[in-house]
Amino acid sequence: MTQAADDGGPEKVSKSPAGSGDLAAPAGPAPRTPHRFKSVTGTRRTVALFFLLPAFVLLGALVVYPIGYSVVRSFFDSSGGSFIGFDNYETLFTRNDTKAAINNNIFWVVLAPTVATALGLIFAVLTERIRWGTAFKLVVFMPMAISMLAAGIIFRLVYDQDPGKGAVNAVWTSVHDTFAESSAFPKAHPRPNGTVAGKSGGPYLTKEPVKAGQQVLLGLVGVAADQMPKDAKPAKPPAGSQGQVTGTVWQDFTLGKGAGGINTIDSTELGYPGMRIEAVKGGKVVASTKAAADGSFTLPAAADGARLRLPASNFKEAYNGVDWLGDKKFFTVHLGGFDLYLNIVTTSIMVAYVWMWAGFAMVLIGAGLAGIPRELLEAARVDGATEWQVFRRVTVPLLAPVLGVVLVTLMINVLKIFDLIFIIAPGSSQDDANVLALQLYRSAFSEGNEGLASAIAVLLLLLVIPVMWFNMRRLRREVRR
Repeated sequence: MTQAADDGGPEKVSKSPAGSGDLAAPAGPAPRTPHRFKSVTGTRRTVALFFLLPAFVLLGALVVYPIGYSVVRSFFDSSGGSFIGFDNYETLFTRNDTKAAINNNIFWVVLAPTVATALGLIFAVLTERIRWGTAFKLVVFMPMAISMLAAGIIFRLVYDQDPGKGAVNAVWTSVHDTFAESSAFPKAHPRPNGTVAGKSGGPYLTKEPVKAGQQVLLGLVGVAADQMPKDAKPAKPPAGSQGQVTGTVWQDFTLGKGAGGINTIDSTELGYPGMRIEAVKGGKVVASTKAAADGSFTLPAAADGARLRLPASNFKEAYNGVDWLGDKKFFTVHLGGFDLYLNIVTTSIMVAYVWMWAGFAMVLIGAGLAGIPRELLEAARVDGATEWQVFRRVTVPLLAPVLGVVLVTLMINVLKIFDLIFIIAPGSSQDDANVLALQLYRSAFSEGNEGLASAIAVLLLLLVIPVMWFNMRRLRREVRR
């Protein structure tokens, strides 16, 4: 039975069931028969587990077993023969070297990742606005290609106390000497039987008061011939002058056995140019002058009856810079029974770490910065926001996930810091720069106390777990987005 369609063509009409005048609905697709689950490659779960078995074995042997053994071993003594409970953990928080390691680790975790991330953010933002940004990024990232061992050796030399070797102290002393000139005679001192006497390092005074018209000889020794000032000239005997006090201050030493005389000026002896001489009477300086290139000097009549003094400033040791690898503390916080302190050697090593890892932070943050929609930044500028407001209110919030990745990565990294401290810190201050990873090595191999070393390893694991948990939680949140 057919019925004409609107377009004039025939159309089949299905017959309704018997006794029904309604049209029957078209039949749907046949239901699929259920089948057993298979993976994309068609393998069974048992086969997949078989291939994963080597990975599980390695994971258990290299991760699970060492962690479990370290936890168990931390409850035994150094030999491993006696169970001592939590004694190793008590030692960890009471012994001076382990307390210093915990103290330094706190500052490492707080300061080093924060500074490196902040510098990386600044570099990444600023290099977008300069023409030679790529070259700058290359220079900043280049330290990442250097091993920790090589970086430690480099900075051990950079921080050398001797300004002739250490670059930092060379610059530091140059700046210092620009504003405060050092003495040219730091080791000069009088002879035991000379005309002046005093404590080592000055000041030195004449043993008797001087009189107007008197010629005073102030002979000193102790300055090496190659360390005499370049403008020093052969010393000359003082010329007498009525109403004035004259004299000569010079190097009273002639090279050669039996050469020259004591308290007499010889032709080969040099004067002390620039040496300051003061006339002291009643505890007050009544006159002063400086010696000429040949060591001669003249004081006015006011010096009559006074004692001549060579002040300590003449013998001040040359400024030798800062002991960057010393144990000096410059920041201390009292927290109940525990004192947190930051010393100069730890800070110096942190600078080396930041030098290495700021480039890593810059590259990751720069990649995140490239993914920020420029329309948002331009819209903020059009609305009247300053560059600082755009940076603080738009750029930084959008970069928050990347900043979190960089910060967490560096925090985990500094908890394992070992080689920089072991190489840079000298033996005299290595205890002050100590961290948990270094203390673990020293306890296990230098002291042979494997129980304490295991306790330190467990503590490091407990410190890393919250950071890893935070990172995993953040990654899952990113996946949901």
